[in-house]
Amino acid sequence: MDEKQLIDGCIKRDRKAQKALYNKYSNRMLAVCLRYVGDMEDARDLLQEGFIKLFANLHQYTGGGSFDGWVRKIFVNCALERLRQQDVLRNAVDINDTDYADIPDETAVSQLSAEEIMAYVQSLPDGFRTVFNMFAIEGYSHKEIGQKLNITESTSRSQYMRARKILQKMILQT
Repeated sequence: MDEKQLIDGCIKRDRKAQKALYNKYSNRMLAVCLRYVGDMEDARDLLQEGFIKLFANLHQYTGGGSFDGWVRKIFVNCALERLRQQDVLRNAVDINDTDYADIPDETAVSQLSAEEIMAYVQSLPDGFRTVFNMFAIEGYSHKEIGQKLNITESTSRSQYMRARKILQKMILQT
């Protein structure tokens, strides 16, 4: 079944097509959810919420842009909605109140596996992890992050810088 047939089948509520779509995207979207919430149980809940939204809104996919990107955006937005409800950035500080970290030794970073790096990212406090994921991994600008999270652009920058500083300390301690 090609992508168009899969989408059309899901819109028509064909259970086989829905299962195929779920199987195709569930592992990757679970990883996205886990990056934002940091806990496997919460990530699985978020995965289910994301698929409910995906299936409910699949008819809105116009074919403009990649389907993978459209799916990912639904899950990221679902995660951000949950984090906004939890008010994870209520204690965020402005960039003027932060200090800058030194860049860790490149050899320390190069010796880490992707799994180890993601474990460090998942251990960040919610606000830092959210901004770090959005900026460093998803590619949002600080302006876009500010708009999506209802914070200032400079607060987004400071959260990112502080997340980097924490990650650098963790890496240097390994």
